[in-house]
Parts: sequence; structure tokens; C-alpha cells
Amino acid sequence: QVQLVESGGGLVQAGGSLRLSCAASGRAFSSYAMGWFRRAPGKEREFVAAISWSNGVTTNYADSVKGRFTFSRDNVKNTVYLQMNSLKPEDTAVYSCAARRFPVGSSDLRDYDYWGQGTQVTVSS
Repeated sequence: QVQLVESGGGLVQAGGSLRLSCAASGRAFSSYAMGWFRRAPGKEREFVAAISWSNGVTTNYADSVKGRFTFSRDNVKNTVYLQMNSLKPEDTAVYSCAARRFPVGSSDLRDYDYWGQGTQVTVSS
């Protein structure tokens, strides 16, 4: 069983930065690949980024965030981070982290077993 708690959301102007955190409780955190997803108002939840288990050597990103967002993990702190730079109004959404006990992450939300409650990110123009 893994419990996930996100933090770090807030209100930021376009062009600004935020760093989201997702803290995990439970055992064997390094045995989980992790993902970030977001849901904008009136839209379906969409994939943002994923990171592999262990040392997180493999990451992948949605085209819409590639080059602006960076996903990393700290297995000592049982935490993953999403550094978001050059934010745009269209990045406004509730961001949720997810975990799957598998070597690599996935862009399909159905592949994840555990979810956090989410944190709101609002980017003003």
C-alpha cells in the first residue's frame, strides 16, 4: 500500500516557475515507477510526465511540457518532484501524482495503482 500526498501548487504568473512535490508513505518506494497527470477544468485527465523506478534513469514527457518540465525522484526522502518552468495559462490544472509497481512509468492512467489527491496550479496571463 502506498499513500501519496502532493504539495507545491499555487498561483503564478505566466513565465514563472513552480516545483511540485509528491511524498510517498509505505515501503519500497524505489520499487515504484511514478507519474504526474493533470486535469484542467472541463477536460479529461491527461498525462504530464513519468519516471522509472530505482534511480529514475528513464523519464518521458507529454509534448506539451517537454523542455519546460523536469521530473526527478529522491528515494531517500520517498519523494518525487516536478519542476515546472516557463509556465503558461494552459498549464492551469489540478496536478496528481500516481505510482505503479513496475520498472517504467506509463502515459496511460489505467496503469497506475495509487493516486494522490492533487494540488491546484493556476497560471495567470
